[in-house]
Amino acid sequence: MIYGITLIILGLLAAPSLLLSKKPNAKELLDKITPYQGWIGLLFCFWGVWGTIQAVLNIGYLNTFPIWWITWMASSIVEAVLGFILGYGMINKFLLSKNEEAKQKGEKLLAKLAPIQGRLGLAGVFVGIWVIVASILFNG
Repeated sequence: MIYGITLIILGLLAAPSLLLSKKPNAKELLDKITPYQGWIGLLFCFWGVWGTIQAVLNIGYLNTFPIWWITWMASSIVEAVLGFILGYGMINKFLLSKNEEAKQKGEKLLAKLAPIQGRLGLAGVFVGIWVIVASILFNG
């Protein structure tokens, strides 16, 4: 359930217009979080990559728990992508800056993902809600 809540928060950070359209006073909260956005993105990017690796390593669950495995994989991928977008500055600073080729590939990937950041944020919110619902339904 925590995984779903954090994914919803990440989705709202990636698509602040969603939150601002519903709660205009949320701008103050977003302004407080913005300085930490890079670190938050970096953390979630690694957490999402780790979740994706774990899901692939446990692909056997696809036979016994297909809905849960697909939920696990989808949430991990969305989390990794949103984390990459939000944490690109930190990722560039710590990982990509030492290798020019990696830096260029990272910039190209960010350029492809940036136009759909809002939709990915919305996907993060919906997948986060589904993770919560699925954890209640399947873990009882």
